[in-house]
Amino acid sequence: MTVPATEAAAEARPPRIGLVDTARGAALIAMATYHFSWDLEFMGYLAPGTAETGWLKIYARAIATTFLFIVGVSLVLSGRPEIRWPSFWKRFAMIAGAALLISAATAYFVPGQWIYFGILHCIAVLSLIGIIFLRLPLPVTLLVTLALFVAWIADTFVMPGVLDSHLLDPKYFAWLGFAAMPDRSNDYVPLFPWATALFLGMSLTRLALRTNLPQRLASLGTGGTWLARLGRHSLAFYLVHQPVLIAIAYGLTFVIAPPKPDPAATYLRQCNASCTVEQGEALCRSFCQCTLDQLQAQQLFAPFQTGAVKADDERIMALASLCSAQIEPGPAPQSEPQPQPQQ
Repeated sequence: MTVPATEAAAEARPPRIGLVDTARGAALIAMATYHFSWDLEFMGYLAPGTAETGWLKIYARAIATTFLFIVGVSLVLSGRPEIRWPSFWKRFAMIAGAALLISAATAYFVPGQWIYFGILHCIAVLSLIGIIFLRLPLPVTLLVTLALFVAWIADTFVMPGVLDSHLLDPKYFAWLGFAAMPDRSNDYVPLFPWATALFLGMSLTRLALRTNLPQRLASLGTGGTWLARLGRHSLAFYLVHQPVLIAIAYGLTFVIAPPKPDPAATYLRQCNASCTVEQGEALCRSFCQCTLDQLQAQQLFAPFQTGAVKADDERIMALASLCSAQIEPGPAPQSEPQPQPQQ
């Protein structure tokens, strides 16, 4: 029986594609630049909330998408012509172990925003899911990829939050990606919608293996560049880079003291960053500006910032309700609690 050329090409061992390592190395550098902006914010050089809003927020999501797409590509390439189980389990153990280490370290140093399901946790779980699809027919993988993409479009643009539920807010459910208001974390990368990037990488790579595209990409070289070498040691770089960057940012404070932040600007950034987890950005901007104006008009802003007046104070609750009513007239939906100003 003659095996069709497309199927034979798909099952043959693919060539080493240096471009994949180079892309991974470039993503690592991008990740380091984003994390350094977070470190500068932590040290007071950037206003609180800077790294979580605006173009930096888009930048961070693009980096995470790139990483997970490359994981999908690499999973397929390393699984041809057959899965090398010892290598797979070794790498999985390294990633899962590093994820647990990150959780333990952040729980100790930043308990209020510790990383309970970040990028490494997501990669570890999706690797287990992805390996199952390597031996399933290609149409199944394509169908799941399409379903995930459609669900992401619907949940983000058509009916924002339609798949979310407050029942899934606790950490032990939030990792699935359907929490309406998940607990704060310095790195939150749940399975949905991020699995979309991994499945897209798997789908496109499995399609590409039926053509001569892998051979053409391998012929480009680029496997010997410093970016490619960095990409082949991505986990080590991930674990080492942040302590180094924090040390640099901390050392900078001895050379140039960080500026004193504007309390009003700080409040707006923190309020918007927290509010947009559950509400739309436009609504949150109006709400946060309204609450700031009300706090200042009632001379509650300074006491609220220092903690002398708490968020559950009747006066704070009243002005929050007032601003909610002004922005979105009518009673708030029972399933969506009104946003509250943040300290």
